[in-house]
Amino acid sequence: MSKTLIRGAKVLGGEPQDVLIDGETITQVGAGLSAEGAEVVEAGGKVLLPGLVDLHTHLREPGREDSETVLTGTRAAASGGYTNVFAMANTFPVADTAGVVEQVWRLGQESGYCDVQPIGAVTVGLEGQKLAELGAMHESAAGVTVFSDDGKCVHDAVIMRRALEYVKAFDGVVAQHAQEPRLTEGAQMNEGVVSAELGLGGWPAVAEESVIARDVLLADHVDSRVHICHLSTAGSVEIVRWAKSRGIRVTAEVTPHHLLLTDELVRSYNPVYKVNPPLRTERDVLALREALADGTIDIVATDHAPHPHEDKDCEWAAAAMGMVGLETALSVVQETMVDTGLLDWAGVADRMSFTPARIGRAEGHGRPVSAGEPANLTLVDTAYRGPVDPAGFASRSRNTPYEGRELPGRVTHTWLRGKATLVDGKLT
Repeated sequence: MSKTLIRGAKVLGGEPQDVLIDGETITQVGAGLSAEGAEVVEAGGKVLLPGLVDLHTHLREPGREDSETVLTGTRAAASGGYTNVFAMANTFPVADTAGVVEQVWRLGQESGYCDVQPIGAVTVGLEGQKLAELGAMHESAAGVTVFSDDGKCVHDAVIMRRALEYVKAFDGVVAQHAQEPRLTEGAQMNEGVVSAELGLGGWPAVAEESVIARDVLLADHVDSRVHICHLSTAGSVEIVRWAKSRGIRVTAEVTPHHLLLTDELVRSYNPVYKVNPPLRTERDVLALREALADGTIDIVATDHAPHPHEDKDCEWAAAAMGMVGLETALSVVQETMVDTGLLDWAGVADRMSFTPARIGRAEGHGRPVSAGEPANLTLVDTAYRGPVDPAGFASRSRNTPYEGRELPGRVTHTWLRGKATLVDGKLT
């Protein structure tokens, strides 16, 4: 079994320590460690975090391998410091049966760059009419615990209630894409001053907030777990805060792009900024940051949504919605949350590893950096600052809103159960 000695790393941003990995496990953490025959990584004060966990990734396989595959998506994940990702169900065919989720899970095992936990669809074909095989997907080799029709909203209250009741049997969670479809017909961007000036169809905040309000009440009624995907408005924050004060079992995520970008960018008509939910106002962005800092929003999730060039290099109205995010997520969080003083690195570890692993029941991930724990780790050069160059992405797609933008921080190493998947910024 191979040994690796990480020397002088700031574990969760604390004082420099040495970390010894033997095989798949962390065996020692302390000062002045040595190990005969170990490969030595000189951390030089870089920050060592538990491997990141993304509860919201689109890997596109099966069916849209022109956008991404499980292999390219997990390579992108490793480049961004992730050791576990949850793959959304809106594939072709939809991941609404045990057979499809097992296929995705096995592709993840074969890739070797990070663990892949498939998310099962809530309804057959994401059509919102009939519950999918939730129990069969959970009992499958993939062991599905999270269910979502992401890309579409489970808009029928009866179907949502039944799903929440069903997953209670095995401590599952329904992850809701909160978008009232009738309120967003023809919507192209956030409804507000900018949409009025540009003449683009507006996407009102209430389309998100009304669904969240309904679903936290349903979760309370049946005493089940509901997770809110890509929360994006100040009003949504207040609803989740109220629900948590009542003891309702709700968790919520925010994307890196909603922590940084605003609807003012849409003035460029560049489709790279077209996303679902849409970029909101500066007021919303600041509310989201504060909510992530105080724990109202539980986690950061990328909503990594790769698209081929032709689906984005077109007029705004025809462009697909979504942005890639796995390889830039940690840098955006450093810029918006750490460098602003809203979170320390222990807080980042909580929001990007410990808590998403707990919500998704990702066994072996989101564990402390201490002796006896699985060696799922990422090393970050927090002093680095440089422009984003999508030409160097591991993802098959390049639809990043940060091209040419200077961002802080760079993941230099990632280990999955003691095996290096990224070394000095290069995939192994």
